Amino acid sequence: MSWSSTLGLISSIALFLPVLFILLFKLGGYKTFPALLIYYFTVFFYNLLSLNYIHTGEDTTRYWGIANNLLDAPLMLTFLSYFSTTASLSKRIKQLILVFMVFELAIICWKGLTITAITIIMGPGLLLVIGFCVHFFVKQSKIAMMNGKAMGKAVMAASLLFAYGCYALIYVIYYVLKSPYIEHTFLIYFLVTTFSSLLLCAGIFIERKRIYKLNEAKIARKELAAIYKDAIPSASFSRGPMLDFDKDAWKS
Repeated sequence: MSWSSTLGLISSIALFLPVLFILLFKLGGYKTFPALLIYYFTVFFYNLLSLNYIHTGEDTTRYWGIANNLLDAPLMLTFLSYFSTTASLSKRIKQLILVFMVFELAIICWKGLTITAITIIMGPGLLLVIGFCVHFFVKQSKIAMMNGKAMGKAVMAASLLFAYGCYALIYVIYYVLKSPYIEHTFLIYFLVTTFSSLLLCAGIFIERKRIYKLNEAKIARKELAAIYKDAIPSASFSRGPMLDFDKDAWKS
């Protein structure tokens, strides 16, 4: 087995780990984690197709790859809204996703399902994702260092920033400069994918503890409201500061 095949297999396993972690920790329906689940599953499956571990024909591999590239930015932007601490920012991200999808449709109508269309679409998509990754990484890192909170979010943001920063470099080399060293480019892709996927799993593992605490706090708040609703106005329990762990310590 060649280095390319070996690293490709390792990266495929690494890509499946976030899917496994999300399902194992029962996060498949939590907030925007479904988008992350779909993203990693589609990339994982495309890896298997492109490396010929699953034989379905060249057309299937090609169209799956096209769909994967078109869904990349919308899915990742959807997941990144998980890091938002304000309703206004979440709303802007959703609006941006809709605008980007209209942009994708316009390019496809203009250029068709071609390499040129994918090249045009992927550039702005990468820039958008990297921009939000930088913003959320800086924000969550500050919160983690100053308040000891959101460490899982900081690690996840770091993994995505590293991944998309490297993907942008690969995009320039492979799509823009059209480098003849295709095998070397894929080796870099496999290494980046493996490391970033493992780092993301670490972030999910840490974050799931905070999520469990949040759920426990919400259940406790509901139970208290049910017990004391006749003795104390329900408004007293609507947003109690001692039980409201769902917001970070401060916003920037």
